[in-house]
Amino acid sequence: MAQNNRTLGVLFNPLSKDNPVIVQILGICSALAVTAKLEPAIVMGISVIAVVAFANVIISLIRNTIPTSIRIIVQLVVVAGLVVIVDQLLKAYAYDVSKQLSVFIGLIITNCILMGRLEAFAMSNKPWPAFLDGIGNGAGYAIILIIVAFFRELLGSGTLLGYQVIPDSFYEAGYVNNGLMILPPMALITVACIIWVHRSRNKDLQDE
Repeated sequence: MAQNNRTLGVLFNPLSKDNPVIVQILGICSALAVTAKLEPAIVMGISVIAVVAFANVIISLIRNTIPTSIRIIVQLVVVAGLVVIVDQLLKAYAYDVSKQLSVFIGLIITNCILMGRLEAFAMSNKPWPAFLDGIGNGAGYAIILIIVAFFRELLGSGTLLGYQVIPDSFYEAGYVNNGLMILPPMALITVACIIWVHRSRNKDLQDE
């Protein structure tokens, strides 16, 4: 039972209690850069989930053979290889989104969440827990990106996934899209609001 609880904690804690973005404050840069629209945020989130999960598994499998002095280099090589694969798949099957994400897919390599999980978890755990840890932390990151992108696109452009959701009658009545929402500073403010709500609902985090 204790083992099952630990396994569930590894998977689900990063979704809220130990979220990498709003609790550990990691991966903020990409959260600010790719959330003006919902579609690229979703694709970025899925990409990070895949890279973190499989990088964790690979590093976990070879952890006992990696010399301590070059472990960071090995981790970077594994992550870089996976990021190249993800980038090529996006260019092949989702070229328009790939263009929107531009260099940010490549910058997954430098995402603090990735290196943090490889160093803190994959290097000392078996492949299955490492895989779940990667899924959980990637999903925790993706959830925040999607929430931020949802509000930024809805309030800034009046659309979701490129489809207009605010009726024309609203605009005819005088409603105007908030252009500030699609500017990078509003991503930071939106993340700050999410952190505030999260901390207010999880009192135990306020003393940490």
